[in-house]
Amino acid sequence: MSNQVPITPAGFKAIEAELENRKKVIRPEIVESIAVAREHGDLKENAEYHAAKEQQSFNEGRIKELEGAVGAAQIIDPSEFSGDQVKFGAQVLIVDEETDEERNVTIVGEYESNADEGKISITSPIARALIGKSVGDSVKVQTPKGGVDYEILEVNYS
Repeated sequence: MSNQVPITPAGFKAIEAELENRKKVIRPEIVESIAVAREHGDLKENAEYHAAKEQQSFNEGRIKELEGAVGAAQIIDPSEFSGDQVKFGAQVLIVDEETDEERNVTIVGEYESNADEGKISITSPIARALIGKSVGDSVKVQTPKGGVDYEILEVNYS
């Protein structure tokens, strides 16, 4: 049980879709690229062949990683939660107490985190500081630039 990784239903679907695409679309394309490159002769000096083999290696590694993620996934539906306490899947509005800059973050599993979309991994320093806290609480987060104090303004689950 300890090797299970929490993930939202949407994150799980995205991983499954990427896995299927890599197996059924990308893998055959790479195999075709390798076959075409082989036809060009001497493999020692064939840049196309080596590039295709490198793509194949990367793709197969990513497939293994995704299969591991699917196998370890513990799907948690945040829409089943409510209240003003921060839990996995929460959409949290926080404000930097020094700069008054507001920021929306959603606490998700490590395989679905994306800082550009405001999705932060449950293992990130911000998420670890927020988990278990409630609206109105202040948390201190250690960053490479030092400590940052945030106040929790809103918690939503959907």
